[in-house]
Amino acid sequence: MSLLELHDARVFADELLEQVLRLPVEKAMDLGSPAGFDRASTILAARLRRSAAPAEAEALREAIAVLDVDWGRTTAAQRRRLVTESLVAAGRSTALIPQRIQAPLGEAATAVINATRTHSRQVQELAIGAKFNALDHRVARHIVNAQGLFVRDEYGRRLDVFGREARQVVASGLERGLGRVDIASELQAAARAALIDRAPFYWEVVASAFVGQGRSFAQVSSYAEAGVQRYRIEAVLDERTTHICRFLHGKTFAVADALRKFELAERLEQPEDIKRLLPWVRERLDGGMLMLTGAGVAIAEVTRSGLGTHDDVGEFRPRLTDAQLGEAGLGFPPFHGLCRSTTLGA
Repeated sequence: MSLLELHDARVFADELLEQVLRLPVEKAMDLGSPAGFDRASTILAARLRRSAAPAEAEALREAIAVLDVDWGRTTAAQRRRLVTESLVAAGRSTALIPQRIQAPLGEAATAVINATRTHSRQVQELAIGAKFNALDHRVARHIVNAQGLFVRDEYGRRLDVFGREARQVVASGLERGLGRVDIASELQAAARAALIDRAPFYWEVVASAFVGQGRSFAQVSSYAEAGVQRYRIEAVLDERTTHICRFLHGKTFAVADALRKFELAERLEQPEDIKRLLPWVRERLDGGMLMLTGAGVAIAEVTRSGLGTHDDVGEFRPRLTDAQLGEAGLGFPPFHGLCRSTTLGA
């Protein structure tokens, strides 16, 4: 089976998944439970992957069409030019992906906010209306637009990776005395690895982050509408829960501060700026200590890990006050890829 056939098989499997579940994103949005959150993210990821797949496959074909030459007859300058032309050709296809995912993201944004408002009214018993308020509409626009920026940035990085790999493949192939067919085969494998398979769970992370952030912003909107002044972080305390979610579980933040963060994020147009404003948390060892960091800032030291357990947050030595955590952009989820944490009015 060829690489493109394998790609098409995965796309078919995604389509079959959604058909078997018989659930559009709207019907899957039970965001009040971890299982419901996971299912909503899974269905959205399948839709996003399916929307991007034709452009990914076309980018692969376009790149290889340019690079299918007799490399032994080329000069170093010609080889550099051919690789550059292949990136331009592939880039014309990958540039379509942010546009292709607009529709599923837009539908998901509406579904996330609807589900969040319903949960806020029925479970948290907040005194809010059933219809979107003005802030909800802004939230929907922002999360769709921001996700498009991140996807555009990701495929730009993938093209950069493929460019480096293609130059190495050609140089190595010529050094080993490989012919046109063998070099083309290695280039196709490199193109697929960079343009399609670079991050196997990429769309799962995208979907989870999109649903998580949409839920958080919509919750903040509901709190503001209901006159709630503070909220607390509610982590899912099971074997999968990360250190950062255990550390932040139960901490409270001001709704007004969260609204200011949203208003700042709404105005940003570069992915790196959004990451600095609302960073994801990383773990690193520092002299034998396990540290939690965000945007290069030390957040807390893990002094006793609760990882892999139920209902045990562990123990931490904080490096930031709660107010500083909010200022650092850690006042609402998601805090990392596949984050399931949520918030409750305090």
